[in-house]
Amino acid sequence: MIYKHLNFYIQHLKNDISAGVVVFLVALPLCLGVALASGAPLFSGLIAGMVGGLIVSWASGSQLSVSGPAAGLTVIVFNAIDTLGSFNGFLMALVLAGFLQLLFGFLKAGVVSAYFPTSVIRGMLAAIGLILIMKQIPHALGYDASFEGDESYMQETVQSTLEELFGILSFISPGATAVSSVSLLILILWESAFVKQFAFLKVIPGALIAVVWGVSYNALALQFAPEWAVLEKHLVSLPVAKDTSDFIQLFSFPDFSFLLNPETYTIAATLAIIASLETLLSLEAVDKLDPLKRVAPTNRELKAQGIGNIVSGMIGGLPITAVIVRSAANVNAGGRSKVSSFVHGCFLLVSIMFFARCLNQIPLACLAAILLQTGYKLAKPTLFIEFFRKGEIQLIPFVTTIAAILLTDLLKGIMIGLLIGLYYVIRANHHAAISLTQSGNHYLLRLNKDVSFLNRALLRKFLDQIDENSFVVIDGSKTQFIDHDILETIEDFLQGSADANITVETIDLKGKGKIPFVKNKNAYFRKEHYSKANAGHGLVR
Repeated sequence: MIYKHLNFYIQHLKNDISAGVVVFLVALPLCLGVALASGAPLFSGLIAGMVGGLIVSWASGSQLSVSGPAAGLTVIVFNAIDTLGSFNGFLMALVLAGFLQLLFGFLKAGVVSAYFPTSVIRGMLAAIGLILIMKQIPHALGYDASFEGDESYMQETVQSTLEELFGILSFISPGATAVSSVSLLILILWESAFVKQFAFLKVIPGALIAVVWGVSYNALALQFAPEWAVLEKHLVSLPVAKDTSDFIQLFSFPDFSFLLNPETYTIAATLAIIASLETLLSLEAVDKLDPLKRVAPTNRELKAQGIGNIVSGMIGGLPITAVIVRSAANVNAGGRSKVSSFVHGCFLLVSIMFFARCLNQIPLACLAAILLQTGYKLAKPTLFIEFFRKGEIQLIPFVTTIAAILLTDLLKGIMIGLLIGLYYVIRANHHAAISLTQSGNHYLLRLNKDVSFLNRALLRKFLDQIDENSFVVIDGSKTQFIDHDILETIEDFLQGSADANITVETIDLKGKGKIPFVKNKNAYFRKEHYSKANAGHGLVR
């Protein structure tokens, strides 16, 4: 078994290393941005990214999911730090949240992810793709002043994004625009059939070429045409450690005195629940993107995230979840195993320790181009056409989820999408559970599957359609369980059938509920299969 797994990792090593580089390039500014938006030290976002890559990747059962600081938690983190009045106190709450996630995993709470409809999950992916595109346009054109909203789903962020998009009309940086435009062309060209026919080019990730282009362009522009250079605020900004002791001082540690503060436990529970839900949603989405169609064990993922948050909290990092943006970038870059996530963690660690000054030369416009391509792949026009063709029952939850996420935030949008999806499921089951067939004065009322109180109104509607002086077969042979309210409604019909001279035959209703059916001269009971029971009655099966 060990040899089989090792062989799998070796087989995909080339693709995983290149994908890890791409994920690293995408994760780098996002880790910093999430930390900035959370009101936490910038280095805390990088710590969370490193822990997600180096530790969670191997503890997780998912081969493609990438973990790191999540923008969906920024408001919670910001308020938590403000409530406790200490970042170190917040770290204590994060450690407790990690232990709660471990408990969730052992309690097998991961099963909740199985109840999210595909239309809602695909809607979440499309909404994230659209948000990515909106948030990266200002970066690509060199307009924005910060990058903390790149992966956020907060309402304030969407509003600020729209304001930025309108503001672009009055100011565009020619240098950033040139970098992002050429970067996009490189990324598109790198996925073309022309490039793929050259084996040596397939080894080099297009994102890396885009970054080399951006750094080279800016270096030349600074020397020969400063007015076309990318401004410093639009470059990656990493804290630079001068030596080992300086690097160690960048870490923070939890304040255990906050164990006596009741607010710590409330914040810990909130973090654990929201982080777990975001992780399960992201994991479900990544499974949909996986070209090998693997299904990750959800309970193991909760345990892995718990371990990650304990470690992150102990050394000064932000909360960790499985994050769909970086995971999608991993899949699109050709990642096939957890090695790619581990590689991205290694690059984060090494780059911070030794190459921070070099990385600070990368224009954000390069990274914006990478994310614009990822956003397009998540929200392709063909995806909308696909759901349109599937019909209302799939299209409405899909579109509603997208709109709700864009207008509110990720979690609220998902919940609204789920409610809409649940409505359509209930409606479909409502009409499919019971059917009435008529042939002359003969009726077949069939309970097609397990029926609940939700089907009582439909049952009464069908029973009211049965005329006097009729023969009725009520067939329950296809059900395993019939709700008390349904049996009671049928019993009431049997009691009143004699007055209307309606003869009723029931099939296989006994033993599926607690009501003893009333027998009368016009009602009788059989257990034969339907085909025997209504032979000669002229009813179409």
